Amino acid sequence: MRALTIVLAEDSVLLREGLTSLLRHFGHDVAAAVGDAEALRHEALARQPDVVVTDVRMPPGFSDEGLRAALSLRADRPQLPILVLSQYVEQTYATELIDAGRSAGTGYLLKDRVGEVAEFVDALVRVADGHTVIDPEVVRQLLDRRRDPVSRLTPREREVLGLVAEGRSNAAIARRLVVTEAAVAKHIAGILTKLDLPPDADDHRRVLAVLAYLRA
Repeated sequence: MRALTIVLAEDSVLLREGLTSLLRHFGHDVAAAVGDAEALRHEALARQPDVVVTDVRMPPGFSDEGLRAALSLRADRPQLPILVLSQYVEQTYATELIDAGRSAGTGYLLKDRVGEVAEFVDALVRVADGHTVIDPEVVRQLLDRRRDPVSRLTPREREVLGLVAEGRSNAAIARRLVVTEAAVAKHIAGILTKLDLPPDADDHRRVLAVLAYLRA
């Protein structure tokens, strides 16, 4: 696992210090750990990190400052990988951030649903490497905004879509669901057809296409 240079934004002092220690334990360099959106933007532009990790709700308003700062950073540095780690799904800006990350790594994980430390660190590395990693619950809430097309999906197709959104390959999905890769490919083709989306061999683009559709 390569060592990453990270800028971290989290308003909770205990969680900020805990994440900093955790990431350093895994060999990564936390170049800056800050508690507000303005400091996040300043440090990320000054230090040019491999990846930014940010919460959504931060001072001074505790609404969506962290996510808006991430969008601002993407506007200035489109290739900057960003991982949002939050308790909340901010639907409007979440979709915009993911859509803006067509050529850069993007992640959106929910704090309460991170079950394994190693899994979180692996997700961070994948985002830094340019992949898209999205918690299935985030996908569900975003998809709920467009009930009609999503209602066409079968329960299995919804399950497959959640795994695709995590950035899993067809082979990884097949192992998780104990089915063949051919079955996974068939499910994905069906999902894209039902959502009126063109098939694409690139998993990263496939997830972004689904989420971009939500903005239509």
